[in-house]
Amino acid sequence: MKKLLSIVLALVMVLALVACGNTTNNNGTVDNGTVDNGGASSNDGSSDAEQTGAGKTVGIAMPTQSSERWINDGANMKAQLEALGYEVVLQYAEDDVQMQVSQIENMVAQMVDCLVIAAVDSGALTAVEAQAKAAGIPIIAYDRLLMDTDAVSYYASFDNKGVGTAIANYIVEAKDLENAEANGESYTIEFFMGSPDDNNAVLLHQGIMEVLQPYLDSGVLVCKTGRTSFDETCILRWSQETAQQWCENYLSGFYADEDLDIVCSAFDGFAYGCRSALEAAGYTDANWPLITGQDAELMAVKNIISGKQTMSIYKDTRLLAEKCVTMVNAVINGTEPEINDTTTYDNNVLVVPSYLCTPVAVDAGNYEELLIDGGYYTAEQLAE
Repeated sequence: MKKLLSIVLALVMVLALVACGNTTNNNGTVDNGTVDNGGASSNDGSSDAEQTGAGKTVGIAMPTQSSERWINDGANMKAQLEALGYEVVLQYAEDDVQMQVSQIENMVAQMVDCLVIAAVDSGALTAVEAQAKAAGIPIIAYDRLLMDTDAVSYYASFDNKGVGTAIANYIVEAKDLENAEANGESYTIEFFMGSPDDNNAVLLHQGIMEVLQPYLDSGVLVCKTGRTSFDETCILRWSQETAQQWCENYLSGFYADEDLDIVCSAFDGFAYGCRSALEAAGYTDANWPLITGQDAELMAVKNIISGKQTMSIYKDTRLLAEKCVTMVNAVINGTEPEINDTTTYDNNVLVVPSYLCTPVAVDAGNYEELLIDGGYYTAEQLAE
């Protein structure tokens, strides 16, 4: 009798365990685009993180640590993915193309469950992306579109053409270009655009020129170097040093006898280089030009506060990381991620389904509201 009772009890326990194992959380991981990592439990008592990422690995390939924003992007994604239970392999290539190829090859060899790639040079990654596809590893392009490949599944970025539009519209409003011609005013301008191997830079330039070209055509804006096309103004690898050298050459030549009024810079790093060139050329507060930027880096915001940079484009990397994490989570778990653009981002092989976050212009008038009140920086950081 005791033996029979033991067998019955054992069967009851097995059935109970099976029932628990088959219970899943109806929501799982995402609620209105926000990662749910608050430790809430599903009906079986296990956490969402355990159900979502346990036993799975995500490889993140970032381009460089020389820019603050990439450090923040990588750290934000890693923290959010780990909160969901994933193992994360995060590597930076320091703008070395072959190093990034090797890093991704190693991630493929490790059979990670998903790859997130912010490319140094997407054209150099097609072979290793094909290896990932052959191994059944999905790829999400992060911030920079992966070109000339059918291996990419999704793309998470900011509206890159919108970044250019926001920069150009800021210039139009700050200089009142709509009324400048009637008032007999004109302004000199020079362009410092992004890397030719980055599709984002092409779109950003398009956004800028769609707004500013009419003012160049009318003579309200005057580019004394004549360099306005993307090919003439793009700077390989977004090099701050190259931007500074260009600006030095412009100031000593074309602007030796006339002030440069507007530095249309596509990146905070370019703004730093141009600032150095302007200071060396003797510019002061009296003739300091309008200088644009992108990324709202800590140094850039300090420069905005001090008046050495006029504006930057604020791209909340926390939000972008969150959107990318929801994409990863959906892809690994076999569901469709949230996307809001299905027509814009053609990589020459396919149109990549995308989620685009909205960029915002930040300047001395709104940095406290956007960056301090928004928790992106503290007042102490900006005061240091």
